[in-house]
Amino acid sequence: MRHCCVGILAHVDAGKTTLCEALLYRSGKLKSMGRVDHGDTSLDTHVLERNRGITIFSAQAEFQYGETSFTLLDTPGHVDFSAEMERTLSVLDCAVLVISGSDGVQAHTETLWRLLEHYGLPTVLFVTKMDLQAADRVKLITELTETLSMQIMDFSVGLPAEEELAMCSEELMERYLDTGTLSNKDIQGLIQERKLFPCWFGSGLRLNGIEEFLEGLTRYVPAPESWPDAFGARVFRITRDARGERLTHVRLTGGNLAVRTPVVYMTADSGNIEEKITSIRIVNGARYDSVENVSPGEVCVLTGLSRSFAGQGLGFERDLPSPILTPALTYRIKLPEGVDDKTAMPKLKLLEEEDPQLHFLWNNRLHELQVQMMGKMQVEVLCSILAERFGIEVQVDMGHVQYKETIAAPVEGAGHYEPLRHYAEVHLLLEPLECGRGIEIETDCSTDELDLNWQRLILTHLAEKEHLGVLTGAPLTDVRITLITGRAHLKHTEGGDFRQATYRAVRQGLMKAQSILLEPLYHFRLEVPIAQTGRAISDLRSMHGDFSVESRDSSTVLEGKAPVISMRDYAAEVAAYTAGRGKLSCITAGYAPCHNTEEVIAAVGYDPEADSENSPDSVFCAHGAGMIIKWDRVDEYCHLESGLRVGQEHRTLRPRMTSLNIDERELETIMEREFGPIKRPMYTKAANLDAVQKKPVFQQKKELIIVDGYNVIFAWDELKTIAQDSLDTARSRLEEILINYRGFTGNEVVLVFDGYAVKGNPGEKDKLPGVRVVYTKENESADIYIEKLLHDIGRNYAVRVVTSDNLIRLSALGSGILRTSAREFGNEMDWVMSQIGAVLRRSSERSHMVKAGEGKL
Repeated sequence: MRHCCVGILAHVDAGKTTLCEALLYRSGKLKSMGRVDHGDTSLDTHVLERNRGITIFSAQAEFQYGETSFTLLDTPGHVDFSAEMERTLSVLDCAVLVISGSDGVQAHTETLWRLLEHYGLPTVLFVTKMDLQAADRVKLITELTETLSMQIMDFSVGLPAEEELAMCSEELMERYLDTGTLSNKDIQGLIQERKLFPCWFGSGLRLNGIEEFLEGLTRYVPAPESWPDAFGARVFRITRDARGERLTHVRLTGGNLAVRTPVVYMTADSGNIEEKITSIRIVNGARYDSVENVSPGEVCVLTGLSRSFAGQGLGFERDLPSPILTPALTYRIKLPEGVDDKTAMPKLKLLEEEDPQLHFLWNNRLHELQVQMMGKMQVEVLCSILAERFGIEVQVDMGHVQYKETIAAPVEGAGHYEPLRHYAEVHLLLEPLECGRGIEIETDCSTDELDLNWQRLILTHLAEKEHLGVLTGAPLTDVRITLITGRAHLKHTEGGDFRQATYRAVRQGLMKAQSILLEPLYHFRLEVPIAQTGRAISDLRSMHGDFSVESRDSSTVLEGKAPVISMRDYAAEVAAYTAGRGKLSCITAGYAPCHNTEEVIAAVGYDPEADSENSPDSVFCAHGAGMIIKWDRVDEYCHLESGLRVGQEHRTLRPRMTSLNIDERELETIMEREFGPIKRPMYTKAANLDAVQKKPVFQQKKELIIVDGYNVIFAWDELKTIAQDSLDTARSRLEEILINYRGFTGNEVVLVFDGYAVKGNPGEKDKLPGVRVVYTKENESADIYIEKLLHDIGRNYAVRVVTSDNLIRLSALGSGILRTSAREFGNEMDWVMSQIGAVLRRSSERSHMVKAGEGKL
């Protein structure tokens, strides 16, 4: 039997729920019809729906007509509950758009039509309430074709002329000219491709035209004829039953699903989880039947999934993108006496699971509970649900616009976190994205620089937090955040260190960036009588709207975009100055740069540096204690170099040194450019090869090289690779290199290894040929020891410190001592080794020449 999933959509009060009752009654599913005004309809089961006479929550019913079984999904009609309706679209084969015969195409009707067009969903129409005196079939079909689509055709009095249908498609026209006839499959194909929109007229309350409509659905509405064998399902709703059991509403799109089947899926926080299906329910209004298994195409309710969410894809299905209809307003919630945010938030999060567009958050800066919602009706329903389910009586304010922030150009942010016995440094690239992209997170960091487990942790920290902008503290959006480099310490880094460094890197980047304040926009369509055209144009211009104007016989249509803050109460104004003849439809249309940025920033009064929860400053270690460095000086103190050039159209990695082959003159040029004039003892000029082999003759002061051992090991690729297997071997290899360096240059060398985290460590000194090796004692870090050493011997030696630790380098600078980065010292070392190699080669060549001469003699 063919199975079809149909959703019913309409403007509020159009007669949608009454039509559903009529379909269920005529199909034999119901023995009697319920009425909205009597509060006894089979699909509006919640007390709020019956009291208010509107549909608030989606409802499901199953019925059969002829050789087709139908799943009927009744969706909310009020604009405030559009998100509930939009989530249902993902599981439909076809949508039924209901039009009120007495009201015609209303504001929200056009919004729904554009939404169906966006999702490419096959659509049919039913015009109800045709029993009322105001209903005019000819006028209505004209309005439908002019307002919605020229491909809307009246099917209520029988099939339109085949030639007229064939004109909807060139391919179908050719086939019709060849065969002279069209099949039901041909018509289904037109509907599937949205080239035809059949329309029926009737009355749900009087049951007029209902059987013809059911016949049309059975014959012409497209439905899948085959399904994949692999398991797939689409989650479109989360609810809880009267006992509080969590229910996952899905449509099966492939394979078969049975009770006790294990399902593996990814949770919202990116973790995989496996859970068993404990029961399967087929829902009909307020009732359900438990079944052991379901087949593809069926819509059912699953229990046993604790972390599923609306819009999620199970099996081969992918998660849906963010919905089109999103809240643009934020409301403040005042909790009653005796209830704090920590008590209320877990309960509110349950509601957020059921309606993901309800985004609850506690604003630490303002010390208030906030929620994003569509409008006043949703506010009233939320208050009722909180009182009914949790006994919490809340008060909600009038709401304010939800601003967002982004950046204008790429920028690098750095975060460092190094209180005593902690260490993490993170560098991030922040780049602007196209409007509507949200936050994207990537890594472009080599595992040679930072282990993969640390990289994954940083990406997790980036994803777990809603990052705030620095203009008003509004959420950050449309930014790609890329991890470009980072550093951990072998002994002192803990997971929480990278959380701190990551958050600070984002904020430091935003403080340096050119930020842009974004405001939400409405895409509006305003139709007014010609006499009010001037008033409408004047209003929209004053609202900073961007629109086009189309003149019709008796009305003017203005369509475009305008800020939500300007248009949020305009519908009532339109109704007033047009005496109810004007129609305004609005749908959220994303964000754009704010039209009054300075005014908004001044009104909010946000100080990003005073936001203790989102600090842009970093913590460095000096003299054994943590030291706060302000965001604008963090780059000077960072232990890692940038690694990126930003500000260009495309980012490029700075070339990294893969070879250390560099001659002496180039080395001196680099060091002078980096550190200023190099005042160090020079070698006597070698007049010949014999002179080169002699020890260099120094000037007055001896040169002392102090090497920060671990810093060098993890800066040189060769030693870092060795350290991954054995740190002892890496230390020994560095000692060998420095002994050779000492032998060639004659410089005295002190090699310092940080041992301050080793409990009970008394410190250790070891004398190698020309190299003194020092292991610092407990609670004495390498930078502290080097500072002391500089103070003690700086006057007697020409001292040079080798490290990339900026604290040590700055300390050396303050003492007037030369400083060299680990990378630059590696370049120098490579030159020294090449010179040693050259001397050995020349010595070998000379030896061969002497031997050759002796042979000739």
